[in-house]
Amino acid sequence: MTPVFAHGSLRLYLLALLAEQSRHGYELIQALSDQFGGTYTPSAGTIYPRLAKLEEEGLVTKAADGRKTVYEITDAGRAELESRRHELDDIENEVTDSVRRLADGVRAEVNDAMRSLRAELASAAREAKRAATTTTAGAAGGGAGSGAAGATGGPGSSDADRIESERALQEADLAIAEFRQQLRTDLRTHRGRVRAESVTLLKARLSQVRADVLATLSER
Repeated sequence: MTPVFAHGSLRLYLLALLAEQSRHGYELIQALSDQFGGTYTPSAGTIYPRLAKLEEEGLVTKAADGRKTVYEITDAGRAELESRRHELDDIENEVTDSVRRLADGVRAEVNDAMRSLRAELASAAREAKRAATTTTAGAAGGGAGSGAAGATGGPGSSDADRIESERALQEADLAIAEFRQQLRTDLRTHRGRVRAESVTLLKARLSQVRADVLATLSER
């Protein structure tokens, strides 16, 4: 995997985050995850060794806050950050490029999953059609003298309806899967900005859609 940060960039980025406010290690990890829209979350093994190095260099200090450790930038850290302020713009560009690259990767994975699902549904549709055709052929052979039943839309009509219903059900499954994958990607892309009202809206709209679909089913 291509490194998200160039050599030395994460170190400076951590100083910039601490210059905004003191943070716990987890808060730094979360802040970085938010910057990448949830497409990248650094591990503790990536963050804490760099924080320890910054502390050794006298650029940050740490203090206990209950069970957590709070990191704070020092005057020396602010001085280094200020002397390298011009580099932050380049780092921001690196982050933007990395977010775009990671998002493209997520999108490709989603597209691959959807293509696989479509293939599975198409295969299932062919199997259902073949089974229905076999049943129809058997019924026609066994009841050749039942012309009245065929004329009134008996077994043949029922089989056609069943095939149509199976196809519609598979299309519904595909639509639901596509919606879930796309919305899941959208939510992860905007991770850190998802609020309770978004979830409330989602639940309300999904409930309404379900009610509307059920209403069409009861009409038949």
